[in-house]
Amino acid sequence: MALKGYSNEDIARRVAAELQEDWVVNVGIGMPLTVMPFVPVERDVIFHSENGIIGMGPELADPAQGDQDLLSAGKRPVTLIPGGSFVHHADSFALARSGRLDAALLGAYQVAENGDLANWKLPGAKLGSIGGAMDIAAGAKRVFVMMTHVTTKGQPKIVRKVTYPLTARRCVTRIFTDLAVISVTAKGLVVEDIAPGLTLADLQNVTEAQLTPGGRLATAA
Repeated sequence: MALKGYSNEDIARRVAAELQEDWVVNVGIGMPLTVMPFVPVERDVIFHSENGIIGMGPELADPAQGDQDLLSAGKRPVTLIPGGSFVHHADSFALARSGRLDAALLGAYQVAENGDLANWKLPGAKLGSIGGAMDIAAGAKRVFVMMTHVTTKGQPKIVRKVTYPLTARRCVTRIFTDLAVISVTAKGLVVEDIAPGLTLADLQNVTEAQLTPGGRLATAA
């Protein structure tokens, strides 16, 4: 039986709360695109899209109203904040590779207990979609992963060792799922928060890697 936890909106709000004033933040495709509307306008966070947008705004609710020259990396119509700009692809990746990204928001197929990330190709698939994920994951100061806690078949996505094609090694800082918020630390995976109604034992049952309670969970223990 599937565990019920946070909604996608809950996850987006939680990630948005992590983003700090003056950060430059890369936004990947899928769930990461849901974060921008929950960042307060007065908090000056600059969102970056690998295809050459610095100062990207939220997705448009009605794609038909979009500009086909203003698309996210996932080819979705987005907006541009005042002062935002378009840059050459090479300049966009110069920003990513030079360590100027304060954080990257990425989806994932698997995350290992040491922070290894797999997010571009499933086993057996003829084609993958690596895009700029390798450069971004390796170059960002922090990598925040957003994903469901298990696959559609109920298999753990937080594992002891990545078995899918690797994106980058030891890059993930924190994992945000529909069941928990988990930090990747030198001592292993630390559960910072857990969905209401769930116990650490519930979470461990659907997680291959070993979990340690942190935050309010450690206090309660």
